[in-house]
Amino acid sequence: MASPAEAEAEAEAEAVAEKQVMVVAIDDSEHSTYALAWTIDHFFTPYASNHPFKLVLVHAKPTVSSAVGLIGPGAAEILPMVEADLKKIAARIIETAKEFCHSKSVHDVTVEVVEGDARNVLCEAVEKHHASILVVGSHGYGAIKRAVLGSVSDYCAHHAHCTVMIVKRPKIKH
Repeated sequence: MASPAEAEAEAEAEAVAEKQVMVVAIDDSEHSTYALAWTIDHFFTPYASNHPFKLVLVHAKPTVSSAVGLIGPGAAEILPMVEADLKKIAARIIETAKEFCHSKSVHDVTVEVVEGDARNVLCEAVEKHHASILVVGSHGYGAIKRAVLGSVSDYCAHHAHCTVMIVKRPKIKH
């Protein structure tokens, strides 16, 4: 027979296992920072340590080739420096996001840095973690910019196999 402490630990482990997963996309934009803060404030902080979701933060690190584009002779010398910079940026983004979560008393956070196009990385993270919600920030592009540039949030809204919450920062009125 299990002791009361063992039974409580087992019940807590089962509760964690039953929690739905929320994946939050993070990058170094203000839109991403706002989306993470809004999500923590609305879905985690009100519940103290009994959060209704398991939180997974995902940063899509661009590939060196996507960051540099087509370059000519001398590329071999530049690529390692670009790769090192991309790794530093990713580490800073992850550390900042973790510190923010901890400052809001959200300590059970899984973080991942995955190299690739953000659209694919986020949809794959949803599948990998069996997420029920994907949270992405919105840059608020108009229809023409979205059509030309594409939009991670639009793509995920159509291709991720879960609910996609697009968090858009309200415009500040002067």
